[in-house]
Amino acid sequence: MSTTRMTSLRRTVHDHFEPDEAADPKAQRQLRGQLEQIDYAAYDANRKVLGATLGGVDVQKFQRLALATAQCRARWVAAALAATEGAAVPTPDQIQKLAQLRCAYEELAEVYDAMRRMVERGYLTYPAA
Repeated sequence: MSTTRMTSLRRTVHDHFEPDEAADPKAQRQLRGQLEQIDYAAYDANRKVLGATLGGVDVQKFQRLALATAQCRARWVAAALAATEGAAVPTPDQIQKLAQLRCAYEELAEVYDAMRRMVERGYLTYPAA
């Protein structure tokens, strides 16, 4: 079964194994085992590459990224409020600047979520409490 989910401006498709009820149970077990091997290979590759590239992460790295993301969001909203002050219609230049600020905010928010998923999935090490 394939499920589709919209995240911000991009679509992600998740395909997951769902055994066919009519298929041979032995074939199902074999396929499930093969898929587990594939999933482990992807896990191992992510752990090696991300660990070598990023090292471990700690609360300070998350805090810096969260602070930068919050600052970008605040700049984006402040610029929108300034552009519409006094019921003014934003100029094309102001709209372009808003788009740039939104893009910066959305990119940092996506990076934060991605880094969190990397820890959740065990790709990056995070110090124990």
